[in-house]
Amino acid sequence: MATKTISITEEAYEALIREKIDKESFTETILRITKKSGKLSDSFGAWKMTDEEAEKMRSDLDKGWRQAQERLTNEVSGY
Repeated sequence: MATKTISITEEAYEALIREKIDKESFTETILRITKKSGKLSDSFGAWKMTDEEAEKMRSDLDKGWRQAQERLTNEVSGY
């Protein structure tokens, strides 16, 4: 099998290490990731959204966390 040497940043290397499963090789990791998404670039990067969408998401998450905390508080205080 032919091999190629590539250069990546430390950040990309650390991201790739986080994706590895058990004793999987870097080649196996890259092939697994790209099989799911089609392109390696689809697996990394930021989600593009407007400021309004980001604020709505934060608001919805905050509301969900408050509701979960209230339920837990009510369940614990009931014992």
